[in-house]
Amino acid sequence: MRKYYLDNIRWMTVVLVVVYHVIYMYNAEGIPGVVGKITELDVQYYDLYQYIVYPWFMILLFMVSGICSKLYLDTHSEKEFVRSRTRKLLVPGTIGLFAFQFIQGLVNASLSNVLTEPGVPAFVRVIAVILSGSGVLWYIQLLWLFSMVLIPIRKLEGGRLTGLCKKTGIIGLLLLFIPAYGAAQILNTPIVVVYRFGYYFFAFILGYFVLSNDEVVDVLKKWFPLFAGLALVTGTAFCTMYFGQNYADNPAYRSVLFVTYGYAASFAVTGGMAKYGDFKNSFTEWMSKRSFGLYVFHYLGISSVGLLLARPGIINAPVAYFLSLTAGFGLAYLLNAVISRIPFFRWAVLGIKKEEKPNVQ
Repeated sequence: MRKYYLDNIRWMTVVLVVVYHVIYMYNAEGIPGVVGKITELDVQYYDLYQYIVYPWFMILLFMVSGICSKLYLDTHSEKEFVRSRTRKLLVPGTIGLFAFQFIQGLVNASLSNVLTEPGVPAFVRVIAVILSGSGVLWYIQLLWLFSMVLIPIRKLEGGRLTGLCKKTGIIGLLLLFIPAYGAAQILNTPIVVVYRFGYYFFAFILGYFVLSNDEVVDVLKKWFPLFAGLALVTGTAFCTMYFGQNYADNPAYRSVLFVTYGYAASFAVTGGMAKYGDFKNSFTEWMSKRSFGLYVFHYLGISSVGLLLARPGIINAPVAYFLSLTAGFGLAYLLNAVISRIPFFRWAVLGIKKEEKPNVQ
C-alpha cells in the first residue's frame, strides 16, 4: 500500500519552503544574495519563521527521500533506480541549468551584484550566471549523489543492516542523535553553505535503513508526544539564542541546539504524519502531483519580484511580501503546467519521460 503520509510530508514541506523563501528574500539578519530588509521596523519579529523551520525541513526531506528510495528498490531493480534517479534528479540539476534555470541564475547574479561588479571578465559573469541558476536545485543534486552512493552500500551490507535496523526502538532512535551531530560537523562546504554532505547524507541513510521500516514508524507514532515536546523545547531555545544571527552558517548550523531541534522535529513530523496524516483526497493528490514543479520553479517568482519591484522601491513592503508569495506559487504552477507539456524541456527541466503524462491534471 502507498504510504500517503510521505506524499503529504513532501508537499507540505515544499509549501513551507516557499513561505520561507519569501521571508528570506527580505530578511533583516544580513544574509547575503537577497534584497534584504525593506521595512522600517527596528526588529522584524516575523523573521523568526526562518529560525523555526530551517533546522528541520530539509533534513526531513532527505529522510523522506531515503525512505522512498527503499520503497522503490523493494519493487524495482538497481538499474531502474539509477536510471530513474538520473533522469528525475541529475538531468534537471545539470542540463536544466542550460535549458531554463540560467534565467534564475541571471536574477540571482543581479541580486548579488555580480553583473555590475567592475573588472569582472565577461566569461566569469557567464559562469556565475549559470552556477547561480542552481539555486534550490542543490537539493536534487545532493539527492542524486546520495542515491548513487547508496547502490554500492547496498551491495556491501547485503541486507544485514536493513534487517538489524528493523529492531530500532526508542533508545536506539535517541542514541542515533550522536552520529547525526557528528555528521553535522563534517563535509560542510564554505560560502555555499547549503551543501552539507555529511549531515544530509546521514539523514538520507537514516531514512533508507531505519525509518523505512514499519516497526520503527510505529515507535515514532507511539513516542510522537516525546519528540514533539523535545522539538518545542529545543526549538524555543534555538530561536531565543540565535535570533538575529545567521542561522544558516557557523556557529549556528553546527550547534547542539540546531541539530537536536532538527532531529527531534523531523521525527515528530514523521511520527505525527504517519499517525494522523496517512490519507489521500482530491486536494492532497493535486498538491502531491505538483510538489516537484513547485519546488523547482517557486524561487524565480519570489526573486524576480524582489529584484524588479521591491529593491528599486517601486512597491512598499506589504505589497512586496504579498506579490512575492503570490508569484512564488502562481508562476511555479504556471511554469510547471507549460513546461511539462513541451518536448525536451519537460525532460531537461522536470525529468519527465516522453511517454509520461504531465502531472498537471
